[in-house]
Amino acid sequence: MEIRTINAAEITGAVKKLYMEMNYYIGNDISDALKRAEETESSETGKAVLCQLMENNRIAADEEIPICQDTGMAVMFVEYGERVVIENGSFEDAVQEGVRLAYIDGYLRKSVVDDPVFDRINTKDNTPAIIYTTIVPGDKIHILAGCKGFGSENMSAIKMLTPSAGIEGVKKFILDTVRYAGPNPCPPIVVGIGIGGTFEKAAMLAKKATLRPINKSNPDSRYAELENELLSEINKMGFGPAGLGGDNTALGVNVEYFPTHIAGMPVAVNICCHAARHKETVI
Repeated sequence: MEIRTINAAEITGAVKKLYMEMNYYIGNDISDALKRAEETESSETGKAVLCQLMENNRIAADEEIPICQDTGMAVMFVEYGERVVIENGSFEDAVQEGVRLAYIDGYLRKSVVDDPVFDRINTKDNTPAIIYTTIVPGDKIHILAGCKGFGSENMSAIKMLTPSAGIEGVKKFILDTVRYAGPNPCPPIVVGIGIGGTFEKAAMLAKKATLRPINKSNPDSRYAELENELLSEINKMGFGPAGLGGDNTALGVNVEYFPTHIAGMPVAVNICCHAARHKETVI
């Protein structure tokens, strides 16, 4: 099979563009959901907050400035074609350079520290990014990218349920996690849920779920139904836009699942604020 060569500079440019654009322009799925929420919101305060969020997003796009001051930590899920070879550099270095340039040239806040416990010195360019890579057939590279702010990340949770907990146990843990989060993650939120795999796989699935457009349901009808049920139950909690009360606590719930061990049923909940920034590209 023919090998395709891609220059490292092309990877860097594509990643830089991804991160600058996702910080300036909210996705159509979120924009449309905010409009629908504003039309249905019964709380006048909630309605006003939603209008302010939409105005904020408009200004960010018009002036090419960040949607939110917390421009997050860069996370990418990469499907790397097995027939691709990178020249003039490595894939890892090219991606990290793209993130570095996006945050410096795009005037995005640098929020990454080099050590999580002791020194906590800012790296000053928002690297390193977190990259999950899967080797797939083909000669292309697909990058699904997001930047995760920590006001919502800090409200996320994982629990190692056993099969005896059943679907009701799964739902209870998810709803309890969102209820505990309350107004802290800047609602209306997007809730990513990962079920199955192992401890770390469930968390990865939950993160990836937050990057799926909220207008795309899980292709399995059972999980799609679960998404809809959870969204309805979360919105009944009444936290509302900005936590000031209302009908729209969440804009979407996305569930991803993976096979797991006969003795386990891991569930992870990754909460994302209303600035649910995600974008993808194929190189």
